[in-house]
Amino acid sequence: MKSWWRKAQAEAAAPAAAVTPASDNGAEHVLRRLEWTVIRRLDGLLQGDYRTLMRGAGLDLADLREYQHNDDVRHIDWNVTARTSVPHVRVFTEDREMAAWFLLDLSPSVDFGSGEQRKRNVSADFVAVLARMLTRHGNRVGAMLYGSGVDTVIPTRGGRRHVLHLLHAMRSRPAPAESGPTRLRDLLESAAGLIRRRSTLFVVSDFISEPGWERPLGLLAQRHEVVAVRLLDPLELQLPDLGLLTLRDAETGEQVLVDTHDPGFRKRFARIAAQREADLREALVRAGVDALELSTDADLVDAMVRFIEMRKRRARLSSGSLPAHLKQVA
Repeated sequence: MKSWWRKAQAEAAAPAAAVTPASDNGAEHVLRRLEWTVIRRLDGLLQGDYRTLMRGAGLDLADLREYQHNDDVRHIDWNVTARTSVPHVRVFTEDREMAAWFLLDLSPSVDFGSGEQRKRNVSADFVAVLARMLTRHGNRVGAMLYGSGVDTVIPTRGGRRHVLHLLHAMRSRPAPAESGPTRLRDLLESAAGLIRRRSTLFVVSDFISEPGWERPLGLLAQRHEVVAVRLLDPLELQLPDLGLLTLRDAETGEQVLVDTHDPGFRKRFARIAAQREADLREALVRAGVDALELSTDADLVDAMVRFIEMRKRRARLSSGSLPAHLKQVA
């Protein structure tokens, strides 16, 4: 852990990493495609209103006051509340600039995809789009990359060239190797140690991990604005009737032969998958983070627009600006 920490400190003090023209071609092509096909559509649909997506980021603590009805419970200061026996909330002032960090799970399981897209591609497209939107408005973005451990830290900087550097770092990684189960907890705990100033953190993962990541995620959400960006594929939720299949664990290499023609097996698979979905969503709610789900068979623009609209409704609800009869609907 100390080695990558020293590397991160050295990179933070160094000038922006250069991306050679040869290595830049692939990232440049992807970013241009996304600028034309995704970012332009988002600009048209949202008219540049991305602030709700980054709600709560770029804020500095200004004051404490007693909790009032409709305050956001995530802003409660539990230390002060415990000392005074009266609920208190933190009041923030907005900073014109904000920093966003992408905590990227690039373990072997995100290389899966049952159709044309893999979860890894969806992750790269999302990061490129959001990083470009943020840097266009003078904000800074950075990233922590996890394979079998936290192996790369890209300090926060601005500009299109930096977005290309980040995208190239994601695309140029070697093919995933069998390395044992993912420990998402390691990524989250590393982020807690490195990112000191309040920022927006996007945890981009399929959340297929060993247990134990829930508490570090909740601790991060107490200090930062955290969004869980969940990558998924339809085949992880329900198996079609494809006869005999050999399923292989991408992280351990373990293989098992299953009969998808058996209706009972498919029902058991769907039931277990549904329970895992419910457990995951409950864990994210307990941690106090919002979730953006990105499927390999879904449109990235539609998913981001739905997420932004949901956060707008929640912001209006927490501020008490909705009529009483509409609050339950929101």
